[in-house]
Amino acid sequence: MLVLIEANENCPEGGSWRFNAIEPSRPVARIRLYERLSQGEWFQVIGWTGRPDQPICPAVAQKIDDSGLGVAYLVTGGDCGVRLKPADDPEPWSTEDRRQWGAPYVVVASSKDLITGPHKEERT
Repeated sequence: MLVLIEANENCPEGGSWRFNAIEPSRPVARIRLYERLSQGEWFQVIGWTGRPDQPICPAVAQKIDDSGLGVAYLVTGGDCGVRLKPADDPEPWSTEDRRQWGAPYVVVASSKDLITGPHKEERT
């Protein structure tokens, strides 16, 4: 599987990455990350597109082989990557909101760090 993201407003760095997918993808609404707190923090996640009329699309998680973790879950979104915000943040999705950030993709170690299903808010 190839993830190709051209530099954009959501993900200025862009780039391309190759992964070995071992299961089909499924919609994901939240992910838990451990970058700031040892117990992890939950974040809403959506896909981001280059379409001004509809920048939001579903984010999906896919089981992959990972050289460092063995098996992990790759979270991807639209052609402009994924966008994240704190789980309790009620604000609309926006590239101008400082509590939100974009990434080309996210890898989580366990299915326990995923809440599958479509994201409830589909507006910007």
